[in-house]
Amino acid sequence: MKRFDRILEDIKSLKIQGANDVAKSGIRAFLLKPDKKSAKKILATRPTEPMMQNAIKYLLKSENPHKDAKKFFSYIKMAEIKTARAGSKLIKNDMNIFTHCHSSTVASILKYAKQKQKKKFVVYNTETDPSLQGRKMARELAKARIKVVHVADTATEYSLKKCDLFLFGADAFTPSYMVNKVGTSAYSELAKLYNIPRYSAGISLKFTKKARLENRNPSEVWKENKKLIITINPIFDKIKKKLLTGVISEFGILPYNKFIKKAKKNLKNWK
Repeated sequence: MKRFDRILEDIKSLKIQGANDVAKSGIRAFLLKPDKKSAKKILATRPTEPMMQNAIKYLLKSENPHKDAKKFFSYIKMAEIKTARAGSKLIKNDMNIFTHCHSSTVASILKYAKQKQKKKFVVYNTETDPSLQGRKMARELAKARIKVVHVADTATEYSLKKCDLFLFGADAFTPSYMVNKVGTSAYSELAKLYNIPRYSAGISLKFTKKARLENRNPSEVWKENKKLIITINPIFDKIKKKLLTGVISEFGILPYNKFIKKAKKNLKNWK
């Protein structure tokens, strides 16, 4: 398989996870074949990831895609560092922090707090059925010497009520809601019930006017095929902005509406 096709297959099959990594991989694929036909194929792999969509659309208009790709990569790197530094301010010694799914941005925040600021805390994270992305998060944090309590999705309330903070990633930000792994909305409602602050972490290039939600192959959940059994596999949730305490990004920690205002303005630089 050629490198271009391999990258696309890895994005589509979830071998490459996380909005930041998906966007970076999409850019690398485009640079191998910088034309409209290739862009269409790349965009079709994950139409629910606005950061990759924004990147490819930006490069399509570029007279020098390689130069502008470097500019995009540099911005992502800078934004990731600023977001990690800002989010680490929320982490206190002896805190219990709840996470859901794998998020490179959340992982960066937690690793920054642990390694740069020498803070001690425990992370409770979910298994994240059916793709078990929580295991990737657990391994990454454990490698950074962060203590992790790994739980089944069905044990969320048991774990969440022990925590001081619910910290999760973002696949998309829109004016009235954000998008993240399915389960995030219900867990946010539960966290609100227990008066636990709820913060989404993600850089502003994930902004879009309207986000698409993805349903994946039901066989990922259960391969059984019986006449009266219907298996569904929704991947994303819409989380209403009123459920969020704030957003952690390269702009710092802001209320949702203030973050969206800045994200809109910033995205104009990449049109």
